[in-house]
Formats: sequence, C-alpha cells, structure tokens
Amino acid sequence: MNEPLFDDDDEISTIADPNSERIPPDHLGVLITGVVLMLAGWGGLYVLVTTTLPRVGQQWVFFLLLQIAVTGTALPFVRYLNVRFTPVTADLPPGGVIVRQSIWIGLFALLCAWLQILRVLSLPIAFFLAVVLLGIEIFLRSREIRNEREDYG
Repeated sequence: MNEPLFDDDDEISTIADPNSERIPPDHLGVLITGVVLMLAGWGGLYVLVTTTLPRVGQQWVFFLLLQIAVTGTALPFVRYLNVRFTPVTADLPPGGVIVRQSIWIGLFALLCAWLQILRVLSLPIAFFLAVVLLGIEIFLRSREIRNEREDYG
C-alpha cells in the first residue's frame, strides 16, 4: 500500500504527483500578496466609506483603495486562468505577468468608477475600454512569448 518514493538506485519513482511542481515559488508569493492587497483594499474602503465625508482628498484615496482591492481580488482568479489555459508542456507565465494582468483588471474597475462619477459610463464605453485593455495585454504577451521562444530556440 505505501510504496517507497525512491527505488534502490535513489531515483524518484513514478508514483510522485506530476502536478506537485506546478506551483512555482513566485506564484505562491503572488497569491500571498493578493490576499494582503485584498484585505487592505477592501478593509480600507470600508473604513473610508463609513467614517469620512465625500470630499476631493477622500475621492483620491477611494480610487487608490479601489485599485488595490480589485487588483488583489483578481490575482487568484487570473493565476487560476493562466494555470488552466497554459498547455502542460509549456512553462507557466511568471508572477510578474499575473500581477500585470490583475492590474489591468483593477485599472478597468477604476476607470469605470471614474466614468460613473462623471455620469458618462455606458455599456458600449465599458466594452470598448475592456477591448482596448485586452488588446494591449495581448500585444505585450505575444511579444513576451516570441522573445521567450527565441531565447530557448
């Protein structure tokens, strides 16, 4: 029942989980940072909304905390999508890519909040804003992947 992980030649046997090495250390740091950002952002927003009056200074603090909160909340989901849709034979994207993609989501939420305050946010504007941010990320990621292939190929 309990087979040894090492055979007589001290080589790792095939019963070790092949997906156990799918969590790189930088991804673990990204997930921990995401939890810290999420707690700080949403907690700060709660304190800001419940204890202050809506003035100009507090409005900038609101936008800063909203960016932090949405970015931290998006980090685990973006990491999950990157792990889910990356082929098994390919390397996972580095933690910096996951953070950048989460920052795009936070920036989208921030811009939508800003446009809503100005009363100009509509569904077409939000859609085209999302398309523009997605297009920028696709451009950046395609250049990164091409450069990675040239370095290794």
